Amino acid sequence: MLCFIYKSLKKEHLYLYVDKKDDFSRVPEALFSSFGKMEFVMDLELTPERKLAKEEAGKVIDSLKAKGFFVQLPPINLPAPVTIQ
Repeated sequence: MLCFIYKSLKKEHLYLYVDKKDDFSRVPEALFSSFGKMEFVMDLELTPERKLAKEEAGKVIDSLKAKGFFVQLPPINLPAPVTIQ
């Protein structure tokens, strides 16, 4: 499945995958607005076996088929656990 990836210029590590290039019609307006300005990154052929850096390819494909888009959120930086001695 071919998808098109855009990055938010407003928030680092926030990406939007869509099933049609430059077609954001299936992305809810509030979500689309929260991305701010976006920049096209690349198109990518997805298969369930394909390794992605941050996401499971099958999860992305399922979302693209069902909703026409997928959002890759920035990583959550959790503080290191505190050790009490």
